[in-house]
Amino acid sequence: MEHLREALLDARRRTLELALDLDDAQWMGPLLPIVNPMRWEIGHVAWFQEFWVLRHARGRAALRTDADALYDSTKIAHDTRWDLPLPDRDATLAYMREVLERVCEALDDGHARYFHELALFHEDMHGEAFTYTRQTLGYPRPPSDVVVPAAAGAWPGDVEVPGGELLLGARPDAEHFVFDNEKWAHPVTVAPFRIARAPVTNAELAAFVDDGGYTRDELWSAEGLRWRQTVGARAPVYWQRESNAWLVRRYDGLVPLAPHRPAIHVCWHEAEAYCRWAHRRLPTEAEWELAASTPDGRRFPWGDAPPSPAHANLDARAGDPVDVAAHPAGDSAYGCRQMIGNVWEWTSTRFGPYPGFVADPYKEYSEPWFATPHMVLRGGCWATRGRMLRNTWRNFYPPDRRDVLAGFRTCAI
Repeated sequence: MEHLREALLDARRRTLELALDLDDAQWMGPLLPIVNPMRWEIGHVAWFQEFWVLRHARGRAALRTDADALYDSTKIAHDTRWDLPLPDRDATLAYMREVLERVCEALDDGHARYFHELALFHEDMHGEAFTYTRQTLGYPRPPSDVVVPAAAGAWPGDVEVPGGELLLGARPDAEHFVFDNEKWAHPVTVAPFRIARAPVTNAELAAFVDDGGYTRDELWSAEGLRWRQTVGARAPVYWQRESNAWLVRRYDGLVPLAPHRPAIHVCWHEAEAYCRWAHRRLPTEAEWELAASTPDGRRFPWGDAPPSPAHANLDARAGDPVDVAAHPAGDSAYGCRQMIGNVWEWTSTRFGPYPGFVADPYKEYSEPWFATPHMVLRGGCWATRGRMLRNTWRNFYPPDRRDVLAGFRTCAI
């Protein structure tokens, strides 16, 4: 359990690193449908940990009598979270400290490992959300000791994946935590296909934009066209044209668009339109998983060893995406690069349950989203915690979300 204790402390360190340098006004921020007030969200992280580890798993009383009324995301409408009588900064941090102390002490009884891991990965996911919230709101770059690797260049071309029968999803394994939407592995047949060796780069996406991609209606689906017209999209979000060059806003500053880094903050509609322009398509999630795992069911593209800095751009180590040719040690058996880390990758598959789906105790994690349009993403991004990932991990967002740390990889038609 000591390893788990260290992970819980590490997750909290990251949460505080992403929050403490911001002032009280930034802790609330504007009411937007795609973000939460940070003051509410970090309290929610502590509440979730307390609810599942201490109250649900061990039957303890709540540390705050008003905790459910303040922080239960399943019962508190999003737009009301700015109006709640939230504790002030010091009280919020004190609540977080007390919860974490008691959760770590509870590890000593050796019970409820599942709920400790659930709370850990929940905080890890919110850490990623805090990262893109800072980008959305134009806050300063998070303070951290990051080292951006030297330019590695492009990684063009496709690889051949022979197809065959794949056990799609996670296989029962008592050693690893698995979310309910990955359960359980079931056979699917995948036809042979060609998939890009790397995600679509900024340079490739810029060619689409410069060729009128955001004005050519024939490239967009009916739903994508409605989205584009509603938001007035003329280029990827955060991109700005200056003279003959593209700049991009990163947090509170403008920087030149790095040509060989993967396109990021791209919604599904934009990815689909690019594919139509490029005479390509998005992979299905089964194709993506087969390209990453092979029929042998590798845990990671490179094998079964946990992610290391050589394998993938994870854990906010670089502070940004890196060039698509970086991390050759992380190549899949077929030769795909960066299938784990750097950017989440959209697939063409709508998020839904696998056969025989049964919701886990945290029923709100997956099941409520099956009924509304969400698309599956795979692979993780530069800010995702490596301890959370594997080839079977399914992320999901509505097709109009471009604030998240998502890009895409394409397949030949």
